[in-house]
Amino acid sequence: MEKSFSFWEQERFLARFDVLVIGGGLVGLMAAYQTKKQNSALRVGVIEAGFLPTGASTKNAGFACFGSISELIDELAEGSSEAELLAVVELRWKGLQLLRSILGDEIIDYEPLGGFEMFKSDQADLAQKSLDQIGHFNSLLSDITGSNDIYRPASEKIKEWGLGNTDVVIENKLEGQIDTGKMMLALIRRVQEAGVLVFTNCRVEQIEGGASAQIIHTNQAKFSSRKIIVATNAFSGSLFPELNIIPGRGQVLVTEPIPNLKIRGAFHYDRGYYYFRNVGDRILLGGGRNLDFNKEQTTEFGVTDLVQNELEKLLTEVILPGQKPKIDYRWSGIMAFGDELKPIITEVIPGVYAAVRCNGMGVAMGSQMGKLVAELVVESV
Repeated sequence: MEKSFSFWEQERFLARFDVLVIGGGLVGLMAAYQTKKQNSALRVGVIEAGFLPTGASTKNAGFACFGSISELIDELAEGSSEAELLAVVELRWKGLQLLRSILGDEIIDYEPLGGFEMFKSDQADLAQKSLDQIGHFNSLLSDITGSNDIYRPASEKIKEWGLGNTDVVIENKLEGQIDTGKMMLALIRRVQEAGVLVFTNCRVEQIEGGASAQIIHTNQAKFSSRKIIVATNAFSGSLFPELNIIPGRGQVLVTEPIPNLKIRGAFHYDRGYYYFRNVGDRILLGGGRNLDFNKEQTTEFGVTDLVQNELEKLLTEVILPGQKPKIDYRWSGIMAFGDELKPIITEVIPGVYAAVRCNGMGVAMGSQMGKLVAELVVESV
């Protein structure tokens, strides 16, 4: 039996939308905000399946990064041309600048502490290959970032941080870190102030195309909208299986506060498959999906002994050698990858647009993806 809604609910909450965004994470909220910014007269809403944003927007590590040296080398080795890589790095860089300009550094606790890629003793070949490419990538990315000395050797910092079993460090001076929770709270406030309605615990069950409007059936209500933006990243395959999307679960842990913690900054290890940073005087550490790609290619949340044990080993042997801090938090987020490096920003079917597949760089590129898909939609309304 369909739910019965009052006149007030039908007229003020559920009346036909101009643009309805499915997905209340960073990309979805930014798409909604940019749509209203470009045309304030449009009636815009956001539908989010969860009580809180479902995918990775409130579950990521809060890295304001755009690519360590070994990650960029890997992305080229996997088939991307330099032109394709540059286009994606530019998307990441512009996304970070847009996020900061809209919300403000103070609001999101942006800290420009730098990014540091570390190489263990048994990674001498990868370390040397990465060191050899510093000049090339500094030159390659200079037009995008406005800096020609982004990366530099920084192995002298190893002793200062007290890292174990680490021989080489490469610094990216343009990276930073943010507070993911503050970012999303600020963005939610911003879209609501712009007049966007946000519906949570509202799971989309079917999209029914029409000549003049799209009908969205959810577990809570039926919505009508002229245009739809799908911004559900790894979960978009359930609505559009034809999209080239491979889910990837990222597992994370956070320690208790550690007295006299010396580590400050965003750290990358093993071609970006592991990452850690300080959150105040705690260590946040995540990654390890490369230990079992098949098992971690899932949209199911959860942590596994295999990954968590490896994270703890890295914590106690390399990051904080000789220490065994208590783990206060463990969680997972779901990312989206694909056979191509670039995200999907396109009209999937008439009237329905997608902005998905961040390839693990949602914090970096999410704001720009939201802006770009909003431009497509506003032009067509």
